[in-house]
Amino acid sequence: MEGGKRMPAEIKIKENETLDSALRRFKRECATSGILSEIRKREHYEKPSEKRKKLKAGRKKKSK
Repeated sequence: MEGGKRMPAEIKIKENETLDSALRRFKRECATSGILSEIRKREHYEKPSEKRKKLKAGRKKKSK
């Protein structure tokens, strides 16, 4: 994920497919590829020290 290039979510609209169903497939593709979580993560800048604190807290929480 980080640092690597990947293809953006893309779907081909099938013949006789409604726009609603194509949009639903696109949203599902975005959710499974992790695009939405990546957007939320990059929404605000997080200092490296804050990242370390979050990781440490997450590890502590997991170990309990």
